[in-house]
Amino acid sequence: MTTGTIRLYSTLTQKTETLEPIVPGKVSVYVCGLTTYDLAHAGHARTFTTTDVLVRHLRARGYDVTLVRNVTDVDDKILARAKERGEDPLALSSRMSDLCDAQLRTIGCADPTHEPRVSTSIPQIIALIETLIAKGSAYVAETPKGKDVYFAVRSFDGYGKLSHRNLDDLQSGARVEVGDLKRDPLDFALWKGETPDGWGWPSPWGNGRPGWHIECSAMAEQFLGPHFDVHVGGMDLMFPHHENEIAQSEAAWGPTFARYWVHLGFLNVDKEKMSKSLGNFVTIEDVLARNDPEALRYYFLGTHYRGPLQFEIEKLEGGRVIFPSVDEAERRVEYLYNTRDALVAAAGDAPAAVGNVLQGQAKIIDEAPARVLSALDKDLNTPQALAVIADLAKAANEVVVQIGKLKNNKAAESVARQLAARAVEALDGACKPLGLMQAPGEVFAKRARARRLKLRGLDASWIDAKVNERAAARGSKDFARADALRKELDALGIEVLDAGGESSWRVKA
Repeated sequence: MTTGTIRLYSTLTQKTETLEPIVPGKVSVYVCGLTTYDLAHAGHARTFTTTDVLVRHLRARGYDVTLVRNVTDVDDKILARAKERGEDPLALSSRMSDLCDAQLRTIGCADPTHEPRVSTSIPQIIALIETLIAKGSAYVAETPKGKDVYFAVRSFDGYGKLSHRNLDDLQSGARVEVGDLKRDPLDFALWKGETPDGWGWPSPWGNGRPGWHIECSAMAEQFLGPHFDVHVGGMDLMFPHHENEIAQSEAAWGPTFARYWVHLGFLNVDKEKMSKSLGNFVTIEDVLARNDPEALRYYFLGTHYRGPLQFEIEKLEGGRVIFPSVDEAERRVEYLYNTRDALVAAAGDAPAAVGNVLQGQAKIIDEAPARVLSALDKDLNTPQALAVIADLAKAANEVVVQIGKLKNNKAAESVARQLAARAVEALDGACKPLGLMQAPGEVFAKRARARRLKLRGLDASWIDAKVNERAAARGSKDFARADALRKELDALGIEVLDAGGESSWRVKA
């Protein structure tokens, strides 16, 4: 059973609308995937993380969600890159796609329901092109290489309704070459003819391969039908890609191709959109080499998806590069994990029961999961959701502090421990729709420690030896030596923790 009213801003209507799926209780979602000629960059990660939060939230509200994320593995850029490397185009594409999928899993994105590839969807693409030709919406043109097929833009009355542009003012878009073969400069390629020995597939028009735009329409229809609920993508895809998707799809199957169009703001570097064409991109791999994967996710969620997001890059001496905003996000994620660990320790084996102590904190804790869902109901307001979680963490830490002060009041202490147990459940529940804190605390700590040691060029066994040496110095009351060792470690970013006569250490963020 679905609960709550979810509202999304749709670029098509330029309004925030109540989500009303075509099939009650089920939501179909399509997101444009990677063109796999290179590694995925942080801008791609933002798109896929936002889509993941949308799907998680819909499922939390009781919807049965089908997510399709395509792979563009047939493209001129893939062919060019493969020739540079002396590699088979589909082998290059498969390798890049597998790397992207693994990285997205690492940052907490669940696998899509379906992940079709252009290379395995050629029959569906050809069938759609044939339909468009039969309806008079597309035409064949002879070229020196073979036969191209173009979509006749002016045959579709609604062209420009997504990008809200006047047809007469439009110029041909990205990846569309203006040439004498086309009847109109705005027409775009559905099929590109190729010589018999060129990279392509057999078709009614000879050897060739699909144009960029037609693939998404064919793959969406294959898995979601000719009409579905939500289409997601970056703002840079609105025109011409998404505009062309609508034109060819509705020309073939009638309106409405997608009910709601969700577009993300740009991820900027030095005030310019991060993109491979500009050469200013940072790969997901670059970020994960330095930061925890959840930190990258938290960083994305700190800004509303429709707004621009500045990706800060700072170059240090020696050529090292850091990402200050992601570093700060990592500190916040670590705080949440530390909060949870403190709650678990404070709760002990107490049940998550309702008591009558710390009422102010209890109210914040108990209401947090529902408040997160309510924030996400409002056009995926992730910054508001994170603010709720921050309030929850603050209240939870106050509970832990109070438990330490209730040692002489066993009854009150017991009730407070029950509240701590409730806070663990609340924190888990509040973070789940955002895809945060999905790893056990010890896993987060282990991967954070390993990564930070690597960045600092330190060895865990060497640190263990130093900590043991310090413990021996303390045992022999050589406190000057113990303090010197602590300072030596602290200068390297290693914090020594003393508790119950035992010493441990952690790597500072």
